[in-house]
Amino acid sequence: MSRGTLDRSVDGGRHVLVTGALGDIGGAVVIALARRGHHVTATDLADEQVGGSALDAAAAGNGTVRARLAYRRMDVTDRVSVQSVVASVPDLDTVVANAGMVTSAPFLEITPEQWGTHLDVNLTGAFTTAQVTAQRLVAEGRPGLLLFTGSWVAEVPWPEITAYVATKAALQMVARQAARELAPYGIRANVVAPGIVRAGLAKRQLQLEPQYAARAARVVPLGELQTVEQVADAFCYLCSPGADYMTGSTLLIDGGASLFAFD
Repeated sequence: MSRGTLDRSVDGGRHVLVTGALGDIGGAVVIALARRGHHVTATDLADEQVGGSALDAAAAGNGTVRARLAYRRMDVTDRVSVQSVVASVPDLDTVVANAGMVTSAPFLEITPEQWGTHLDVNLTGAFTTAQVTAQRLVAEGRPGLLLFTGSWVAEVPWPEITAYVATKAALQMVARQAARELAPYGIRANVVAPGIVRAGLAKRQLQLEPQYAARAARVVPLGELQTVEQVADAFCYLCSPGADYMTGSTLLIDGGASLFAFD
């Protein structure tokens, strides 16, 4: 077995930390991974009681799945918080840096506060989560996997979300840098780049921003917006033995939105 390969003959068996786990996408990823036999520590800003209740509801009475889930409060913008939680997860070998936010604003109207918040959460928060995890893995001499939630707009300009687009583009290079530098330690890094998901951040925009909804309605060649389950399946694949030779890659699952079908 190579240093970069966990001893797994079948799917399941990873110990995964997921950030932004109480959001629509994060929640779907948590449950999908647990159903496939992985042990998952879900993290978000809610307290332990709220987070635990959310996991109870998501497990929907499946005791086997619920037994694989734990919840910890963690703020990705607070390095001490990240260090504390990462250090507490038993046998941690995989992290999904999923926490994110988006606020729409035309380029000329983006405030310094909006710009800074996007950087703090989407980029620095993901970097901190991945770096702290990698530092633990290297110190313990174990291989691991760093996964990031990117976006199809990392390579496609989309009106009124400049700050968000910039952070997702930068995140792809963070993953590639990590993949390059950490390969000797058996640590891989990859990105899942969803399209327009009818949930989470995009769902709010679809409901509150008519101009966004009008663009989204005509941009996807496959004709349907994405589900959170489809996004979660991509993360499950990257956690499976079938993806053990992937590193520094972006798995684009956007229904063809990036093909520029704008008319």
